[in-house]
Amino acid sequence: MIHIGLCIAFRQLQPYPWTDGGSQSSGLGERWTQKKPLSTMNICVVGAGVVGLTTALELQREMRNANVTILSDRFEQDTCSDVAAGLFRPGTSFSGPTEEITRKWISDAYSHWDELRRTEHSARAGVCQMSGYIFSSRDPAIVRNHYIEKVLPVYRAATEQELTICPGEWKYGSFFTTILAECRLFQPWATERFLDNGGRIVTVALNNLQELRGKYDVVVNCTGLGAKRLCNDHKLVPIRGQVIKVRASWVKTAFYADFDTYVIPGFEGVTLGGCRNFDSYNTDVSRHDSSAIRERCESLLPSLKGAPVLRESVGLRPHRDPVRVELELLPTANGSVRVVHNYGHGGYGVTTAPGTAKHAVKLVREALQTNSKL
Repeated sequence: MIHIGLCIAFRQLQPYPWTDGGSQSSGLGERWTQKKPLSTMNICVVGAGVVGLTTALELQREMRNANVTILSDRFEQDTCSDVAAGLFRPGTSFSGPTEEITRKWISDAYSHWDELRRTEHSARAGVCQMSGYIFSSRDPAIVRNHYIEKVLPVYRAATEQELTICPGEWKYGSFFTTILAECRLFQPWATERFLDNGGRIVTVALNNLQELRGKYDVVVNCTGLGAKRLCNDHKLVPIRGQVIKVRASWVKTAFYADFDTYVIPGFEGVTLGGCRNFDSYNTDVSRHDSSAIRERCESLLPSLKGAPVLRESVGLRPHRDPVRVELELLPTANGSVRVVHNYGHGGYGVTTAPGTAKHAVKLVREALQTNSKL
């Protein structure tokens, strides 16, 4: 049985998602009008993290004759997305079904974030441009990234002088300019845009996706780690991460170093990290991890010593290889449920969500066009 808690009523339909109405166009910063549809599709997105929100907004943008509802039992600060620092830097191990698709997800995602950065909404949405360094004393491959070296406006080798910016015997380094999307700002902003666009949000705890049969034309599954239970997906594994948010307004540049060490400034503090505990479900803050993170980050950037702590957070990254973005017809006793899966992004949900959202919406269109007997 579906247990429904709070239902947030939808508002009058408004243009998507950072426009003001007018003539039709596909550009993010341009305007459009909507003709009355011959038929209206009902689509639900399960999950309200950054992947769910970006997918819901993309559905509103691309399918203007659809009623879109978000179903979730966790929102904003209760999601894993809230813990993320949000710097656009997908890891080289991030993987879709093929390298071509993976590269398209990454390229589409960067374009999306960069277009939002250029609008008047960027500050409220928590999106800005940021530069950073990555240093290593162990292996030149650590400072390279074949996915983004041709996507970002700048990605180059660090100079000999730049290798001395931070204490340490750094042998290899890269400098890059990228995008930051801080979810503690982006998620409330995206939720507001979704509601203004005519969307509905329902607080609900699901036992399985089959419960939704007959209620929606297509279900989009963006449940992250929750898909392990909902889909009985044994490929989905939590990778525990812990971060410390400190007040250090003088830090304006991001730094990465060996042993998963990073310092990432944001709108509301500087994120210090990190750790990657494979197959760990521990959501408690560990004082041992806190001590190790501060030691590594303060060694990398000594000015952080004594910086006051704003908060410490733990998140369970929903890791899957490959990330699952595909259409499935789930059988039930009374027919099938069209489901488009979009989950398993690991620690790169913020980075890649807009790219996989575009792919998912394409699959939703295919699902609606199928002649399969349901």
